Amino acid sequence: MIEVEHLRKWYRVHRRPPGLAAALRSLFHRPYETVKAVDDISFSIAAGERVGFLGPNGAGKTTTLKVLSGLLHPTEGRVLVAGSTPQDRARSFLQQITLVMGQKQQLLWDLPPSETFLLNRAIYDIPKKEYEATLAELTALLELAPLLGKPTRQLSLGERMKCELAVALLHRPKVLFLDEPTIGLDVSMQATVRGFVREYNQRFGATVLLTSHYMEDVAALCPRVMVIDKGKLIYDGSLHELVRRVRPDKRMIVRLTRPVERRDLESLGAVVEHRDAEAVVQVTQDALQGAVARALSTLPLHDLTVEDPPLEEVMRDLFAQGRAA
Repeated sequence: MIEVEHLRKWYRVHRRPPGLAAALRSLFHRPYETVKAVDDISFSIAAGERVGFLGPNGAGKTTTLKVLSGLLHPTEGRVLVAGSTPQDRARSFLQQITLVMGQKQQLLWDLPPSETFLLNRAIYDIPKKEYEATLAELTALLELAPLLGKPTRQLSLGERMKCELAVALLHRPKVLFLDEPTIGLDVSMQATVRGFVREYNQRFGATVLLTSHYMEDVAALCPRVMVIDKGKLIYDGSLHELVRRVRPDKRMIVRLTRPVERRDLESLGAVVEHRDAEAVVQVTQDALQGAVARALSTLPLHDLTVEDPPLEEVMRDLFAQGRAA
């Protein structure tokens, strides 16, 4: 569904120091430098996949999504989405994709969302019966009924985000580019959006490419992740394999019936946190079985859980390793 070969997107940027003298000099001589927003990345995504596209701020994630959706022209490389070249902006291509950006909105501010829905129906030339069926389905999935008649300016951020998703999916696109779709939402609304994206993917076989700084979004939705840093693709594979490769250790979360001393926990592994009757201990994969056995035999256990390290820490270590290399 998505094919990218040796994609580059470079910009020529004029930079000058502050001050009047520098401003006057720039009238006659403007030095430029090349910013490599995306630098020679290649990947392919099959129909129906849900893929997380991760990286720090300024890594090139949004630039890549804009190239894939046809908003930007690549400097070099070959890009195909749903069999079309995005920069051509062919009607058949635009009818198969959507781009949702959490920090931008397409709802009309002073009108209710239902008016924007009708506008998009006209733009995409959606038949009336198909439009009504899709709207009813999206309304049920996202619980939009109480929101459709309110002016957009009266909706909360979470309510607007649900309506943004609905208006972007009225034409039933086959490819979803989601750029920070849960930014600024509370925990409950984030879970609602994740559940909706998963349901839409499974029901319509849509391909999803998601960027997010909330690792819960990625863990809940994306079996496969691609990681970009400074414009270069540094990992492409399963999320589980990424965690195993970067942080092969495990974390034991130990809850006790009474407080114990820190030294009583150090025999299990490296103590990450210790709060009275609760502790987090980092244990290597090889030592895990023995550590669990010692905890069961020597500690006043109330509960014991074994987990992977937090995904935030995995990503931090991955970026640190890449930059060191």
